[in-house]
Amino acid sequence: MATARNRAIDRLRRDRTLARKTELLARLGEIDVPGEEGPLPDERLELIFACCHPALQADVRIPLTLRMVSGLTTAEIARAFIVSEPALAQRLVRAKRKIKEAAIPLRVPPEHLLTERLRSVLGVLYLTFNEGYAATGGDALVRGELCDEAIRLGKLLAALMPDEPEVLGLLALMLLQDSRRAARSGPDGELVLLEDQDRSLWNQSRIDEGRRVLDRALSMRLPGPYQLQAAIAAVHAHAGSPDETDWPQIAGLYGELARALPSPVVELNRAVAVALAFGPEDGLAIVERIQGLEDYHLLHSTRAHLLRRLGRIGEARDAYGRALELASNEVERAFLARRVAALERN
Repeated sequence: MATARNRAIDRLRRDRTLARKTELLARLGEIDVPGEEGPLPDERLELIFACCHPALQADVRIPLTLRMVSGLTTAEIARAFIVSEPALAQRLVRAKRKIKEAAIPLRVPPEHLLTERLRSVLGVLYLTFNEGYAATGGDALVRGELCDEAIRLGKLLAALMPDEPEVLGLLALMLLQDSRRAARSGPDGELVLLEDQDRSLWNQSRIDEGRRVLDRALSMRLPGPYQLQAAIAAVHAHAGSPDETDWPQIAGLYGELARALPSPVVELNRAVAVALAFGPEDGLAIVERIQGLEDYHLLHSTRAHLLRRLGRIGEARDAYGRALELASNEVERAFLARRVAALERN
């Protein structure tokens, strides 16, 4: 079994396509649990649970699973965790070494142990969806296949664990976010901001489904970060136009999220909501206090947007320029380049 497992891992390292990696990992799972039917209804879901082994440190379980099962590149995963690519690569190397040296069995856990891996599994689905919703690189803003796969697995997980509110919260979040997919790009593939989107293109069936799932989650009265994010998405979905958006409520929900899940990215999103609810000065004050996102292009583009609204054109141009240097998706880069050019004309 050990020899077969090592050979399978060697093959995984050589193969580059997601389909082949999934097939080989499935065979690895068959070696670990010969002749048994697992507690999960889908091979991909089995692989995710298998890789999110509690013997691995929390900061490597999700990146390793994203790399081995979801097929994300090291650069894409590094961007999701806002760390440098070399640092993330070293983290993955250490994790693989630990699996080999400690002989950690990457097998599907029995049903009664699934919940101890649930948090990491939800993180994998969440970040897989995020990469699909806003691609790190390439010439397309959205990778629809990743969004669809994350939602499919989220639905399977919700059927498997219908009494886990955060499972439902994540599924609701993905459905509500994905409802805007068709409106996020223009006819030529250009980026369309939320405030400029044609809301008739929003997928109403996705919105209705997301609301139903969120209502079910909230009825359990065990709020969590995914439910809070889904609630924010639901407020956006409820607004028929940008002017009808309840930005004070969204700012309040982001405040709750910041308390439940403190992070500089959450604080950046809260700054945007505060700016739209109470004015760009208040939002910019929050942005200027954020630390740890110096190489995150969205920090600089958000700062540029707020500076532009305040009439601080020179500073806004510089901030957009810095965001352009850091962005790697061609659609986002084209949008930022247009903003820089517009400000240079003023």
